[in-house]
Amino acid sequence: MASSPSTSSGSGPVPPYRAPAPRPNTAFRELRGPRSPGEFAAAVRRAAREIGERVSCDARYVGRVEAGEIRCPNYAYERVFLHMFPGRTLTDLGFAPREAVRGRRARGRGAHADGTAAARPRAPQAPGQPEVTDDPLAPDPTQTLLHTDEESDVLRRAFMTGGTAALAATLGPNPGQAEAWAAPGVTGRAGESEAEAVEEAVRRIRLIDDQHGAGALYRQAGTALRGAYRLLDAGVRRQSVADRLHSGAGELALSVGWLAHDSGRVEDARSHYAEALATARVAGDAGLEAHAFSNTAFLARDAGRPREAVRAAQAGRRAAAGLGSPRLLALLTLREAGGRSGLGDRSGCQEALGRAHDLFARGPSEADPEWMSFFGEAEIAGLEAQCWAALGDYRRAEVCARRAVALQSPHFVRNTALFTAELADDLAAAHAPDEAAAHGARALDLMTSVRSSRVQAMLRRTARRLLPHQREPDVALFLDRVREA
Repeated sequence: MASSPSTSSGSGPVPPYRAPAPRPNTAFRELRGPRSPGEFAAAVRRAAREIGERVSCDARYVGRVEAGEIRCPNYAYERVFLHMFPGRTLTDLGFAPREAVRGRRARGRGAHADGTAAARPRAPQAPGQPEVTDDPLAPDPTQTLLHTDEESDVLRRAFMTGGTAALAATLGPNPGQAEAWAAPGVTGRAGESEAEAVEEAVRRIRLIDDQHGAGALYRQAGTALRGAYRLLDAGVRRQSVADRLHSGAGELALSVGWLAHDSGRVEDARSHYAEALATARVAGDAGLEAHAFSNTAFLARDAGRPREAVRAAQAGRRAAAGLGSPRLLALLTLREAGGRSGLGDRSGCQEALGRAHDLFARGPSEADPEWMSFFGEAEIAGLEAQCWAALGDYRRAEVCARRAVALQSPHFVRNTALFTAELADDLAAAHAPDEAAAHGARALDLMTSVRSSRVQAMLRRTARRLLPHQREPDVALFLDRVREA
């Protein structure tokens, strides 16, 4: 392979590029006025609800914006900020233009002012292998999708094509880049940019999963996870970065575990959740520990181990007890209710559902974790529907499933498909075949952009329940579509 061109005739090592320190966003700080970061974050969340957006703004996010760490907000935050301050542009709010931030990592590694890439040394590679960078979480430099298109369109196209390179470009590392971090001759210690890269990978995985399900995403996300743990193994410069990197790696392990769960890889999911739990305990991160137990409880319920689901949910509540988030406690209590329904413990399930509703009614908190953006009234109704279905009370399950479908935000396409499939299955079990077929058909329509083994399994179960009614035209059409799918 030809060597990379050099900007210097010297043969000595080139010092690593160090990005300039971020400039504080004084304009944004002025707009906050006398309010504390926490009070301002609460105002942002209220404004988001006014326009139907979901953001998990907290005091830390506000601090990062004001410190200049976030040069340009994502599209959801942009819409909220422009709603809060009508007549202003992102530049007026102290942010950089989006087109200036696109591809910022490539420019940060030494791009010329005209946008062309500056040369930089590469780690030795085997002949015939694609060129890689020494950053295991950097985008593939041969991809330009993220530089030119709207983020949602990029993620949708990358997911639906299922191409390795496209997914690698959206998530962070491709296999070659992840391996490069551990390759002989590649050295370095993780810093702020690496911690940010891990956190960004988590955000991107969750965004794609919300809209499209696990499907073809699992293996690429696993590559990102291996890169994150290599960063930890390589060493960290400061304790604050080590804490962020441990939390980010743990959240990434949970995201990969969830993708395994949603795509039917139960044992892989258990392994990733256990890895996240171990990371949480090493780092002393109670929030991450509670999240790991929540996912473990959910998996145990789906895998037919209801007693384990109850124990994991209770352990999660103990971990979350001092975090100050009633909504997190509500979710963990719903996980316990799901386990109790699997045990046939109707009274225990009802009691847990009541506690979960009471906790949720206390409202949002600054301590609510970012990953809980999906958790609203629709999710509560959907989880309650699953409890009643497990107890054989399909009429109550149907009522809750209808509510879940009606309340679900359009952003969460996979969950809309899930709750619609749940409603179809409850109706089939309640002997309403025509309506079950209609909702099943709607779920199949949504599955054109969603890949989720869990939803597919629910639709197959609904189809089996409707077989005695296959002479009815709508049912026959639904059964044919399930067979084709």
